Amino acid sequence: MTGRGGPAGRGVAPADVAAGVTGSRAVAVRRIGDAVHEVDLADGDRVVVKANRVARAEAAGLEWLAEPEGPPAPGVRGCSDEWLVIDRVEPGRPSPGAAEEFGARLAALHATGAPAFGSPPPGGPAEATIGQAPMANVEADAWPGWFAEHRIARYARLAVDAGSLTAAEAAVVESVRVQAPPEPPARLHGDLWSGNAHWAADGRVWLIDPAAHGGHRESDLAMLALFGCPHLDRVLAAYHEAAPLADGWRERAPLHQLFPLLVHVVLFGRAYAARTVAAARSAPR
Repeated sequence: MTGRGGPAGRGVAPADVAAGVTGSRAVAVRRIGDAVHEVDLADGDRVVVKANRVARAEAAGLEWLAEPEGPPAPGVRGCSDEWLVIDRVEPGRPSPGAAEEFGARLAALHATGAPAFGSPPPGGPAEATIGQAPMANVEADAWPGWFAEHRIARYARLAVDAGSLTAAEAAVVESVRVQAPPEPPARLHGDLWSGNAHWAADGRVWLIDPAAHGGHRESDLAMLALFGCPHLDRVLAAYHEAAPLADGWRERAPLHQLFPLLVHVVLFGRAYAARTVAAARSAPR
């Protein structure tokens, strides 16, 4: 494990991982998610320990997203191939002011750019994940062909292979015309559904659990809208004021949402199939 304390392997307790990284004894451990624990330390600090088979990808993503003008991201204390230790961010309540600041800061983050569409964060692996699904960071110079192949067709094939999408449904999805006004690659969170926009006690929105890569900035905004985000209208208005979006961006949202919807079909089955096909049918053609 990078950071103080040396390596951690399978079967090591979260308390031991936290102590090895921070140099402080763990006094309490609470499970807060699937393979995610909060650890209170003897020095009064608190960290989050995550078991993650692509921990280095998440660590690299958090560090890449931590731009001074962008939304804050938890600091990385240490990571191994199997564990990630990050700062704990005290939760708070959504507010209109935090939403507006988040929109402006997200625009600033996107504007910092990426080397290419599909590029991983510096030091991050090409084979990463989004949620528990595989995600290959394959680089390309043009967004439409890259998105069609690596964010739509690949996951449609995985869903068909899993029996979660029929061949006819996959054909509808893959028939979508992938198009958007040309823009340079943006620095994306990559999995920015509302649960990964963490409303914190400090009055800001923090970015957590990224699947960071270079992509089209409309993808992050479309994903924010997919499952509902508090004060979304304020987020989008502040973003658009800071970095105006090309005409038709709202109508293109279903196109960008195909990627996370297909990931849900791959991970959770046919419960998301109808919504995925509906998004494909409503995307601009």
